[in-house]
Amino acid sequence: MKELTKSELLNIEGGSLSGASVALGIAITVVAGIVFVIGVIDGYLRPLACR
Repeated sequence: MKELTKSELLNIEGGSLSGASVALGIAITVVAGIVFVIGVIDGYLRPLACR
């Protein structure tokens, strides 16, 4: 096993997000927001009593 030098350690990159994962995250957030708003509207227009 080789020990890394300080300059090699500073050049390590990791955990970066790809464009596809960012787009998927944005899409999921938009869909979740739409579902939430629909739920709020439905609860306001059609309130149901607790059982």
